[in-house]
Amino acid sequence: MKALVLSSEEASAVTAPAGFPDHPHRGFETVTYMLQGAMTHEDFQGHKGTIGAGDLQWMTAGKGIVHSEMPASHGTQHGLQLWINLSSKHKMIEPRYQEVHNNDVVEAKKDGVKVRVIAGEAMGARSPIYTKTLTMYLDFTLDPGSHIEQSIPMGWNAFVYVLEGEDGVFGSMKSMPIASHHIVLLGNGDGLEAWNKSSSEVLRFILVGGEPLNESVVQMGPFVMNTEEEIDQTIEDFENCTNGFERAKHWSSQA
Repeated sequence: MKALVLSSEEASAVTAPAGFPDHPHRGFETVTYMLQGAMTHEDFQGHKGTIGAGDLQWMTAGKGIVHSEMPASHGTQHGLQLWINLSSKHKMIEPRYQEVHNNDVVEAKKDGVKVRVIAGEAMGARSPIYTKTLTMYLDFTLDPGSHIEQSIPMGWNAFVYVLEGEDGVFGSMKSMPIASHHIVLLGNGDGLEAWNKSSSEVLRFILVGGEPLNESVVQMGPFVMNTEEEIDQTIEDFENCTNGFERAKHWSSQA
């Protein structure tokens, strides 16, 4: 495994009255994983709910959704949101949600390592989340001095985002320690090996991997399609409330 280390912004933080009022999406999925606080979401199909610390929402925007995401509690809300592209054959499917509450997230523990399996499989535990694009999303916590090996299918793209800890070592025992709020881009290989070299602090990191679609990608704001023409059509559909955006004409959130 070869790795490229990049510095990163802290996990997304939102404090009221800021938030994400009514906005559209098409062509991809959003995965929202809360770390602290709570966010309330609602959409033009009548779906509404609140996710708190440890909860997961997997939203497939498909052919079109308009929704809002706003703070549901005082103080600062911390979370992660991952965008997962949909293949051309799935970009115009019907929107759907999958939600898993904190207590229902599948976990496994062994030899000082805990993993929360958001998507995919690790340490013999498998997530119930169904993914249109083959994806793994794993939340690892390593006690001081512990070590983990996690397989990743050959050819997948993958990265690590360090949430907590200052002494995470990835790929090789000879690698430099990686501190929190850094991203490690993984090279093509057959897995990840990680060590917590700290004698007193836990190491917590997210491992995300996915099968490349090998298709062209054109993004404009909240829309992710394959061609400029599809982006133009999406903008026209949204502005005219057609072809998946019909409900947007008479809807606004209650937030």
